[in-house]
Amino acid sequence: MTYSYELKRSKRKSISVEISREAKVIVRAPLKMSVKDVEAFLNSKSEWIDKHLSAMKEKLATMPRKLSEAEKNELKKNAKIIISKRVEYFAKIMGVDYNRISIKFQKTRFGSCSTKKNLNFNALVALMPSEILDYVIVHELSHLKEMNHSKQFWREVARVMPDYKSKRKWLKENGTKYMMLI
Repeated sequence: MTYSYELKRSKRKSISVEISREAKVIVRAPLKMSVKDVEAFLNSKSEWIDKHLSAMKEKLATMPRKLSEAEKNELKKNAKIIISKRVEYFAKIMGVDYNRISIKFQKTRFGSCSTKKNLNFNALVALMPSEILDYVIVHELSHLKEMNHSKQFWREVARVMPDYKSKRKWLKENGTKYMMLI
């Protein structure tokens, strides 16, 4: 093996490997699995690991620098204004009511919706193209009608934004770049 790895043991039955956003190899293994067996597993997955590790390192090399605290504060303030206006606009179109809007910096989500009708958005979406910001908002507002990702949920998203699939694809392909800013 030509790479180091982080071993995380738990009460699981199988072993898995992942490449983190920081381009680290993480192995999740059962408590009693020997290091020899872990490394044999890694050797059997070396082609997959090399491919994904180099892809993530390549991604990291093109990442912009992290935002300063002052930049984060300014972004959060601006995001609150921009997002609140767009939420109000789409909520009227969709015929939904919501309670509070929170703007945060989250490492794994662009938005969420609680059962109490509170909407949470990652401040980073304010840096994205406006059509992507709108998609994230429509997605979360759709959860006010369907608190899952069922066919009915996606029909609601499509009703407001028929081309949502291309925006969702863009977010999957480019979202990590934005998350790396924090």
